[in-house]
Amino acid sequence: MIVENEKIPFDINAIRAEFPVLKQKIYGKDLIYFDNGATSQKPQVVLDAINKYYSQENSNIHRGVHHLSQVATSHYEEARTIIQKYINAPLQEEVLFNSGTTAGINMVAFCFGELLTEGDEIVISAMEHHSNIVPWQMLCERKKCILKVIPMTKKGELEMDVFDNLLSNKTKLVAVSHISNSLGTINPIEEIIEKAHAIGAKVLIDGAQSIQHMKVDVQALDCDFYAFSGHKVFGPTGVGVLYGKKEILDSMPPYQGGGDMISKVTFEKTTYNTLPHKFEAGTPHIAGGICLGTAIEYLSKLDIDAIQKHEYELAQYAEQELLNIDGLRIIGTAKNKTSVVSFVIEGIHPFDIGTLLDKQGIAVRTGHHCTQPVMSFFEIPGTIRASFAFYNTKNEIDIFIKAVNRSLKMLR
Repeated sequence: MIVENEKIPFDINAIRAEFPVLKQKIYGKDLIYFDNGATSQKPQVVLDAINKYYSQENSNIHRGVHHLSQVATSHYEEARTIIQKYINAPLQEEVLFNSGTTAGINMVAFCFGELLTEGDEIVISAMEHHSNIVPWQMLCERKKCILKVIPMTKKGELEMDVFDNLLSNKTKLVAVSHISNSLGTINPIEEIIEKAHAIGAKVLIDGAQSIQHMKVDVQALDCDFYAFSGHKVFGPTGVGVLYGKKEILDSMPPYQGGGDMISKVTFEKTTYNTLPHKFEAGTPHIAGGICLGTAIEYLSKLDIDAIQKHEYELAQYAEQELLNIDGLRIIGTAKNKTSVVSFVIEGIHPFDIGTLLDKQGIAVRTGHHCTQPVMSFFEIPGTIRASFAFYNTKNEIDIFIKAVNRSLKMLR
């Protein structure tokens, strides 16, 4: 369990030693992993926890009276408590396990969406990931609701004065990303939540890109829903969390039917289980849930303020060095940014740069990053995105800059 105030000093060399994948070579070069926005690497403690579950504790949960089932159930629910404390959720049952941020958003779109009627309005932003666009479009088609979009500036900042005008007594939900995955913009979610609540709307925050970079306190934010993925926060793939306020979750119908989400089943009628089980039908990703708890416990022992400072300095340094390259343009220059640097180079397709960087042992992401409307807004096919984690270094950025220049010599 989390030990309050017990923090490990921020030692970059010691931290890097805990991530086995960083020790390998790609095409004979030391791996430089700058694709953390897509998925993060896993510390040894998480890898050990995965192995321990499958080799010593493997069993279904909540259903068995035998020893292994009780051990697995205990560890799974302990993980829920670890996550509850980390995000400062008031109640353990407000933490719902699922397969990731996408699943959490879809759950809200379906379940909360069932409470909406024709003409109700949903507000999202122009910089959303497809996973925070498409579910709301599907809801609007199903329930004949209206989708509205907060525009953004060429810096990649939301036009908050326009947001004010979008809100009305028909607005039922505002769904925005805490941090843009393609631009790195940290959105003013405190202001968004306050203004949405003032007109009676609920707020969902897509936290896929934020919880690994900064402290998240759902009570201080007063958000109604907060979704994030395990694999982006140094945990396993295929598992994530949706936080929701209890009174709202209680008012929503379940997402799926099946085992564990029921209280009593007859052919005439089924009554549903209490939270969180009402929204967790079927056998879950047990190892994923347990080991996400391990990852959050690991992260909780680090100094999150030191992490945030380190990652910010990496991004600033990378932008500073990249801007020395002729024809290079940073996409996303918001004043309030985190550790994402997206850029394009005049006359060069992002895919070509990404391919050549890979041959030099450097992993970046190229393309539209599941934000096609963002790319359309900037009139580009995609970007080269370097996204940093706390285990990255300025020395890696120096090698990255040299590799970009070397690649350009081959392409120009």
